[in-house]
Amino acid sequence: MRAYKDKEELKNEIRQSFEKYISEFDTIPEALKDKRVPDVDRTPAENLAYQVGWTALLLKWEADEQCGVEVKTPSDQFKWNQLGSLYQWFTDTYAHLSLAELKGKLNENIAAIQTMIDSMSEEELFQPHMRRWADDATKAAVWEVYKFIHVNTVAPFGTFRTKIRKWKKAAL
Repeated sequence: MRAYKDKEELKNEIRQSFEKYISEFDTIPEALKDKRVPDVDRTPAENLAYQVGWTALLLKWEADEQCGVEVKTPSDQFKWNQLGSLYQWFTDTYAHLSLAELKGKLNENIAAIQTMIDSMSEEELFQPHMRRWADDATKAAVWEVYKFIHVNTVAPFGTFRTKIRKWKKAAL
């Protein structure tokens, strides 16, 4: 996990990762959105829907905290798989949309995350472990500095681009 000098650098990396990710979809015809291929665990629509889920979850937690709503966080020892069913719910919720609709939704989420970053001070942004949605378990695990935002945007884009490349190699 790399460190960022400031929030502009974080915003830049999110933007670049997102643009590379979306560009991978440009040659996938809508008719193939639900096609399955061996060795790839998601269709293009599921892949996009899952990414929409990551970004929607980040925005939901931030919005809930701003409104004073109790924010659901992982409990006991933090494990990524505790969030698996929640991401699956997002996938199930969005995967029926067209690729164009999914790209639009993801674009909206990324724009909202960029706005969210703009609205936060450097101190708020780089100390998310101070936030209410970062409980003791998350403080001990990955919730130092900017990592929540990185892990929910930049990191998945790279993983999902790899899946798309494998899918395109097999399907196209």
